[in-house]
Amino acid sequence: MSSIQSNSSANETFVRPATFFLSGLSNVPHAKYYYVFLSLVYVATVLGNSFIMCVIYLSRRLHTAKYVVVFHLAFSDLCGSSTVIPKIIDTFLFEHQEISYEACLANTFFIYHFLNIQSLTLLVMAYDRLVAICFPLRYHAIITKPTMFLILGGMWIYSVTYFSVFIGLLNRLSFCKSNVIDSYFCDYSLLNKLACNDNSINILMIKICFGVMIGMPLMLIFVSYFCISLALFKIAHGADQAKAIKTCTSHLMLVAISYIPYLSSHIAFLTSHIQPNTRLINHSLTQTISPMLNPIIYTLKTEEVMQSIKDLYKSSKVSSTVQLKCRRNSKLKLQV
Repeated sequence: MSSIQSNSSANETFVRPATFFLSGLSNVPHAKYYYVFLSLVYVATVLGNSFIMCVIYLSRRLHTAKYVVVFHLAFSDLCGSSTVIPKIIDTFLFEHQEISYEACLANTFFIYHFLNIQSLTLLVMAYDRLVAICFPLRYHAIITKPTMFLILGGMWIYSVTYFSVFIGLLNRLSFCKSNVIDSYFCDYSLLNKLACNDNSINILMIKICFGVMIGMPLMLIFVSYFCISLALFKIAHGADQAKAIKTCTSHLMLVAISYIPYLSSHIAFLTSHIQPNTRLINHSLTQTISPMLNPIIYTLKTEEVMQSIKDLYKSSKVSSTVQLKCRRNSKLKLQV
């Protein structure tokens, strides 16, 4: 069923499907096991990112501008996964493959918005490392908690504004070809292909979107690390160099697991024909594996976080021992 709206000024008829149909993986035996695997990835993502957020919240030593950004990355990873995986499970495991027109646009907005927020957060982390290594004496004056909250707030305003316009442009399209989307979510580029009127502005926005989400942040991260490498060459002592490099290792690993899979699948899509099921699996893994691995990498590769976890464990052990002794003493007093 489609609702048809007439535009008298242009004398055109616009087709607005009441629903879209998400096809997902087609003709793949035991495809449900893959969706079950994604649900396990989601559980690990929720536990990992919730854990790192709790550690940052509870540990006083982590109440710094740097860890405001780490907390924000964990939060955006959690939100990003929550927009993708639960919908996949509901759509394909419980066979609710029809999605309303409005819900489809909302799904597109949130997926692209949180992908953009994750990408920009990695850029802010690169900026933090740049200031820490290139301007160590001014670090605490430049990188403050109010400054970071201002930067992160600006990111959200920018992203919400841009993707509101980005998604709003879909409303000018007439979807008269089909209402079947060969994906696991309402992919903007696939929606654009279903249109039968002029979609040149939307094609331009897709190209700009790639630059906004991937090209610009990645280029600025490269520039940041180029400046960092120049600063490291000026450090005389090898021990200081090693310490500075170690502070960047975890961030570089996050950048690698976030950008390399996405760039690889995008380049492969442009340069060769990829089987649709392969493309869907690549995209879904790219969107879900990185948020799961980020908290693990930051926990294992960052000494401050590991030390904070040990301190919290010791303090919880001490408090439980004290409580146990108090209970025993109160029991002895009652017996006396």
